[in-house]
Amino acid sequence: MSPVLSELLRELPGWFLFSGIFLPVTLLLLLLIAYFRIKLMEANEELSQTPDHQHSLSASSSPCQRKKRT
Repeated sequence: MSPVLSELLRELPGWFLFSGIFLPVTLLLLLLIAYFRIKLMEANEELSQTPDHQHSLSASSSPCQRKKRT
């Protein structure tokens, strides 16, 4: 370990490391996880409400696909 880092860790109190660095970073990560989970649930809800266009498109062939087959 570098001398500067070892001196910093020796002089810095443990409560400061926990409340000043570890806790805010942990809370920020939990907040990001919750935000993206909500966004994912909203996207899944929107997808479940839209009709299935993929199935209807594959059942009918477009004129371009018909030209390729002949």
